[in-house]
Amino acid sequence: MNSSDLSIVHLVLNASFVVQIVLALLLCISVASWSAIISKMIGLKQVRTRNDEFEKDFWSGTSLKDLYSAAVNNARVAGPMERIFASGMREFQKLRERHITDGATLIDGARRAMRASYQREMDEIESNLSFLASVGSVSPYVGLFGTVWGVMHSFTGLASLATVTLATVAPGIAEALVATAIGLFAAIPAVVAYNRFARQIDRVAIQQETFIEEFSNILQRNVGAQAGQASPQ
Repeated sequence: MNSSDLSIVHLVLNASFVVQIVLALLLCISVASWSAIISKMIGLKQVRTRNDEFEKDFWSGTSLKDLYSAAVNNARVAGPMERIFASGMREFQKLRERHITDGATLIDGARRAMRASYQREMDEIESNLSFLASVGSVSPYVGLFGTVWGVMHSFTGLASLATVTLATVAPGIAEALVATAIGLFAAIPAVVAYNRFARQIDRVAIQQETFIEEFSNILQRNVGAQAGQASPQ
């Protein structure tokens, strides 16, 4: 037995059919996991950038009407926070067009519209996160299954031998352990990425929830100011 007999490629090519199927499955899962990780990394960076840009514009003193017009015109490239704002303003204006003057009704309608939009945005932001969690939790067990099967297959083959040495046992055990190694290779990045993305998404959620409350307070002050101007002197 030479060193090349224990190379990864040699072990994989000479593994049992079931172990090869497990390895192929784990490699496909790993590729899909890395694709999801890269996609989510880029997507979250865009979300944070667009939210920060809109929040900067929102507090720069630009009128709500101008912000709403810009949000409608840039709907395709707008960030989640800008779309939440547009949903609230749209509902607020619709209620005003129906000649609803009750402040509580106006604010409640805008808040509910923003909450619905917020939930849609969060569903989109959290997409593929459950896939990474599944990869992180299931891949080691899939690899362990391949290892157990490989060990069983190896020992079955050794049963017919009169003498068993380390040289005869090592290749079979090594090829079985490759499945566990590939399973961990698929699982570890998925777990690390899931934890990192979960923290980033929590921060995005808090930022957007805070904006909803702040924008609701601004609408409430505007409604109160308009009601005061309309009241008889």
